[in-house]
Amino acid sequence: MKPSTPKGTRDFSPEVMVKRNYIFDTIKVYFNRYGYMPLETPAMENLSTLLGKYGDEGDKLLFKILNSGDFLSDATDEDKSSSSKLTPKITDKGLRYDLTVPFARYVVMNRNDILFPFKRYQMQPVWRADRPQKGRYREFYQCDVDVIGTKSLLNEMELVLMINDVFIKLGINIVIKLNNRKILSGIASHIGFPEKLTDITVAIDKMDKIGYDNVVEELLDKDISRDAIDKLTPILNLKGDNIEKLQSLKDILKDNEEGMLGIYEVETLLNYIYCAAKTAKLSPVELDLTLARGLNYYTGSILEVKATDVAIGSICGGGRYDNLTSIFGLPDVSGVGVSFGAERIYDVMSELDLFPKEGIQTTRVLFLNLGDKEVETCLPVIMKLRNDGINAELYPENAKLKKQMDYANKRGIPFVVIVGEDEINSGTASIKNMTTGEQTVVGIGEMDSIINN
Repeated sequence: MKPSTPKGTRDFSPEVMVKRNYIFDTIKVYFNRYGYMPLETPAMENLSTLLGKYGDEGDKLLFKILNSGDFLSDATDEDKSSSSKLTPKITDKGLRYDLTVPFARYVVMNRNDILFPFKRYQMQPVWRADRPQKGRYREFYQCDVDVIGTKSLLNEMELVLMINDVFIKLGINIVIKLNNRKILSGIASHIGFPEKLTDITVAIDKMDKIGYDNVVEELLDKDISRDAIDKLTPILNLKGDNIEKLQSLKDILKDNEEGMLGIYEVETLLNYIYCAAKTAKLSPVELDLTLARGLNYYTGSILEVKATDVAIGSICGGGRYDNLTSIFGLPDVSGVGVSFGAERIYDVMSELDLFPKEGIQTTRVLFLNLGDKEVETCLPVIMKLRNDGINAELYPENAKLKKQMDYANKRGIPFVVIVGEDEINSGTASIKNMTTGEQTVVGIGEMDSIINN
């Protein structure tokens, strides 16, 4: 049998993993810097936790886990005739679909022990029984960061600044887009269709993908009148900077209390951001009234991040939610969070060649193996280098020099150390820079300065 992986899953080679870990490690640095604490939840959850949280389509994409033992012993012939009746008999657990629902479950279970506001991050794989295709997998990583138990807009500000710091460090040019659910609700009321908020926002959220004319067609199909669309169009096409757009919105929504509250929240958030960023570089932050992702659960701020140099979807996004824990019986606990799209970030960095050449080396120096006596001389030196924080390894076999040098080249190891009989007698070592080809002879205990250059 030819070995293979399940459809929709992937092996990651060491070369790819080094790059992926560079992304994860960079993101984790800023999660910690902003005071978020790590959390992990089990790969599997009770189906009672997962079912009904993602809608009918989401429920169909849950990977269910068979119960152990003779799970059919209690099933009747009637049960076996229907998958809906048989499923509860043979499975009561499933692989997690996302990190959000397990997070909500954890908060509710541990609410008496958690210090609120509770700031957590999670970087773990999730599973979806989706149809595999380019860019869509059945197993993939999510990098989520949330703070729950506070309504303060300072939390949105910190998330924006954290996003900014992460992508500056990764070298990706971005634009951070903001909107607010309350503004969108006010706009729906202004055009006379408050009950059609979801239909309106689902359509306008596709503006970048399908264009204005197709958005209009979709709105008409949802029984939004032509007059309402005519009132909506100039709002979506508001020009100017953030201050000018907000002033225009104030004039339009001045009689709508919810809409004005959303404007106030965006103004406050922008003021916080610009105040905090006076001493730091800040990526463009733009009010985008077509941004309407997650309207079925976001209740306030909505955030999305786009890479400006690559044609790709959002690479980070999130928003404010007020009812996440209510699905487990704990109402009125507000939170806000974002998720970094690790797979798309990897694609962007690969396309733009942004991974650092030196920073992703796992081994900095390789000691060649020239025999038992030479190995005995090298071993304490290798351990000293490791104790000094330098990644070093010894070639395990006394093979031909060409084979050992080829190994260093293919691994991208920048330095090779040669300790032969002559070097042992003189107490020296020859260090070859694999990039320049230059070879230097130094005292065997004095190579740190060259290797660290």
